Amino acid sequence: MAADSEPESEVFEITDFTTASEWERFISKVEEVLNDWKLIGSCLGRPLEKGIFTSGIWEERSDEISFADFKFSVTHHYLVQESTDKEGKDEELEDAIPQAMQDLLCMNNDFPPRAHCLVRWYGLREFVVIAPAAHSDAVLSESKCNLLLSSVSMALGNTGCQVPLFVQIHHKWRRMYVGECQGPGVRTDFEMVHLRKVPNQYTHLSGLLDIFKSKIGCPLTPLPPVSIAVRFTYVLQDWQQCFWPQQPPDIDALVGGEVGGLEFGKLPFGACEDPISELHLAATWPDLTEGIIVDNDVYSDLDPIQAPHWSVRVRKADNPQCLLGDFVTEFFKICRRKESSDEILGRSTFEEEGREIADITHALSKLTEPTPVPIHKLSVSNMVHTAKKKIRKHRGVEESPLSSDVLNAILLFLFPDAASEKPFNGNTSSENSNPPPESEDYTLYNQFKSAPSDSLTYKLALCLCMINFYHGGLKGVAHLWQEFVLEMRFRWENNFLIPGLASGPPDLRCCLLHQKLQMLNCCIERKKARDEGKKTSPSENVANVYPGDGGKAGGCLRAAEKEKGEAGKSWDSWSDSEEEFFECLSDAEELKGDGQESGRKGAAKEVVNLKPEGRLHQHGRLTLLHSGEPLYIPVTQEPAPMTEDLLEEQSEVLAKLGTSAEGAHLRARMQSACLLSDMESFKAANPGCFLEDFVRWYSPRDYIEEEVTDEKGNVVLRGELSARMKIPSNMWVEAWETAKPVPARRQRRLFDDTREAEKVLHYLAMQKPADLSRHLLPCVIHAAVLKVKEEESLENVPSVQKVIKQVIAHSSKARHFPGPEDKKLEDIILQITSAEAVIARARSLKAKFATEQCEPEEKQDLERFISCLLEQPEVSVTGAGRGHAGRIIHKLFVNAQRLTESSDEAATMAPPDDELKRPGGQEERRPSSVSDFPPPAGRELILRACVPRPAPYSKALPQRLYSVLTKEDFRLAGAFSSDTSFF
Repeated sequence: MAADSEPESEVFEITDFTTASEWERFISKVEEVLNDWKLIGSCLGRPLEKGIFTSGIWEERSDEISFADFKFSVTHHYLVQESTDKEGKDEELEDAIPQAMQDLLCMNNDFPPRAHCLVRWYGLREFVVIAPAAHSDAVLSESKCNLLLSSVSMALGNTGCQVPLFVQIHHKWRRMYVGECQGPGVRTDFEMVHLRKVPNQYTHLSGLLDIFKSKIGCPLTPLPPVSIAVRFTYVLQDWQQCFWPQQPPDIDALVGGEVGGLEFGKLPFGACEDPISELHLAATWPDLTEGIIVDNDVYSDLDPIQAPHWSVRVRKADNPQCLLGDFVTEFFKICRRKESSDEILGRSTFEEEGREIADITHALSKLTEPTPVPIHKLSVSNMVHTAKKKIRKHRGVEESPLSSDVLNAILLFLFPDAASEKPFNGNTSSENSNPPPESEDYTLYNQFKSAPSDSLTYKLALCLCMINFYHGGLKGVAHLWQEFVLEMRFRWENNFLIPGLASGPPDLRCCLLHQKLQMLNCCIERKKARDEGKKTSPSENVANVYPGDGGKAGGCLRAAEKEKGEAGKSWDSWSDSEEEFFECLSDAEELKGDGQESGRKGAAKEVVNLKPEGRLHQHGRLTLLHSGEPLYIPVTQEPAPMTEDLLEEQSEVLAKLGTSAEGAHLRARMQSACLLSDMESFKAANPGCFLEDFVRWYSPRDYIEEEVTDEKGNVVLRGELSARMKIPSNMWVEAWETAKPVPARRQRRLFDDTREAEKVLHYLAMQKPADLSRHLLPCVIHAAVLKVKEEESLENVPSVQKVIKQVIAHSSKARHFPGPEDKKLEDIILQITSAEAVIARARSLKAKFATEQCEPEEKQDLERFISCLLEQPEVSVTGAGRGHAGRIIHKLFVNAQRLTESSDEAATMAPPDDELKRPGGQEERRPSSVSDFPPPAGRELILRACVPRPAPYSKALPQRLYSVLTKEDFRLAGAFSSDTSFF
């Protein structure tokens, strides 16, 4: 057995000591990151200015490294500063301690209101943090913590980096860091203690001084004085002495029908709860010396009223309920609904049984088909009234989402002309005759693509919002829209113009629904004028065609208008499909005339027996070239108005024709419908005319005149058509040869108002509530912005002014047809809600500080102070507790303490507003048994010293201890420096 065991004892393991371990590779990666970020060597920055940690710009950069399979993120945090001039400072840099050690003693940025926790605890302007990459990962064991700290120390020593390097340990919510900073012959260790329950001996300054002195272990006697900075934070939560000024709307009164018409045009505004939940007062003693003050478990000299520096911050309520924001948000939610109005209200609105539905379908189909039955006998209103009866029959009066009182109030608000016996007939227009205001707020609808703020569309949007929010929600919206569509049909049938719409063609700057209503109004105007047997607006033709002197200028204007109009003709207006028209020649009669005009000679023979028709007035100076008769300007048809969806449809049709010769010819014919109509009117008004006569009036630029000398030596004018008019198969020549002498009143209408009105009414009837809300949402956002601007003008909040500009800019970018994405709309609504909350906070603070009861100078200072509270994370109080704002804050705390101490005293105390008027001293303000301030919610102390460690002959280096004590948290963050050369 012994012989067998000998060979085994001679077998040895061979270890390759050149192979790098995981630990060494990790240190190498840290060094590589520090090199990449150029954090090697010393670099001294400028002295820190006061408040620079809050007002300056902080930046960070990150990288990722791994220790075996465990991933860490490395983040470099630094304050952006101008680089210093290094000339002449090389000698100083060699002996200077690192920048981070110098910052430990700087008192210009103690207790910054907004900064990284390590900046607050140690006053550093630059540092690097190594933390687990995954949020759930944590370094918990002590051995791993020590291993990481050793890695940090090795990396700093190898690279010569003087930037502090921290490692985050334990769970991330605890914010526990250990770290190190190295310099030439010096080192600072960053240590931390975090406890849930604080020992009693460390709740005051005396106990913390003992900890600090024992930790630095300075061998000198006496010990150099310790510099102390103290900050106590007091929280005011009880606002019972200040009633929230915002009163929510009386919903019961609104639902009960006690609503006047004007209320429907008003948007709610304000927060339903106090948007300011707490006020935090920080009393600070920035520079105290040990031995001057006493603060132990028995007595304390730290009275907040005597603190030399006060600063205040307010804590805002989390997502306060804001009326305007909810108002718009609830309306926006309708956009996501899929139901139609019929599905929402139950049974189909126009559903009939048996023969009735067939009769209505037959009657409606005859509206656009040639029929010997006169139009006036087909009464669509009878059908609508029958449908109304069916609605009531199916739904029941008690089941109507809107009560009759509310519905009548809304309809009266939308249609004020309905208050009279006879609806608005268009003869006298109270709204349409007013010129549109030129104010900036009025013209905002261009940016939002909504509608003017005095228009019917705008009012309808507000009413639907109100109905959705207060009166039945989605069912109420569907009900009101149904009634609105019936009202539109009633007005179309009875030739009553729709109020609240600007006259003229649809305004493409407005939303599509507004354009549709304007189109319906155009149809009503044409139908009304045709029924009355006269032109709608002959004065417009005079203005466009004949400026008064009959010169070329008038012809140019006419040509310009025609060139604009020719590109906007719809396919339907040109189409030769069989339809019923008023006093229109049949297609058979038109075809007969085509073969009779084949040239100028034939035309000249034929016009002998023609009588002039459709003359508007005689031209000022032009005569017919061949006959010498005066040239008469004809009565022409107006171009067909179009909405943006029809323009889009027409563009698609024209694009589909392609680029072939046949397609180009067909496209030209489609676009020349208006030209052909004007030629026929011109021929009817001027028998015996030729194309040159028409061109001289219609497009003077295409008739070139020049002076020539005739055979007798006289200078005469001779004219001819332009080159483009002489092109073979010219569109103008073809149209002239095709045109027949037909006056405008007997021509096929370019704009078939009957068909277009039915298309609009069908479009309105088919709108689902979701479609309707998308159409009107720009109007609602427009109204909300105007409301915010109105309320902001009373408060003058700069941040809200910026938000309004952003909302307008975002809405302008997202306004294009067919509409923006939901995410963009949500962002716009969120911005409006945030602006409303800011205004509500401003009003809350003004009420708490009673600005209306102050003297003018004090009021101005207080309003500036409140504005800063809304804009900045923390605001200094001028004069601390002795300034005007400080006295008000003091009284707020005193009154809250009285309410806390004794309900009897709270019942008998004077209101805070009365106390503010009373200039009494501090001895009048309270009974001696009641404390002015509650116990501090937070105690922060910073202890500093510059002492030699670890030996008396070591270099004197900065030492710092930060302590924070709250109700459930106690933290000590220490930075202790030592001399590594002379120890």
